[in-house]
Amino acid sequence: MTLTAQALAAIPNKTIVLTGALTPARFSESDAAFNLGMAFATAQTGPPGVYITINGTVFPADQVVKDRERGCFVFN
Repeated sequence: MTLTAQALAAIPNKTIVLTGALTPARFSESDAAFNLGMAFATAQTGPPGVYITINGTVFPADQVVKDRERGCFVFN
């Protein structure tokens, strides 16, 4: 996701939001619906740029890395 965000960063004057979920949406404990809501809100209110919304956090895409040991995204 961070590599995709880097590729999209060259698009000017757009608010682009990437999101995902640790558990597929078909499972009742999935965070997919919440993350999608965060993405919609960020797309509607965020200034132009590329963002990743996951786990209740909006990350500017150039300030996030995936912590593979913990299985989550964290600020860089």
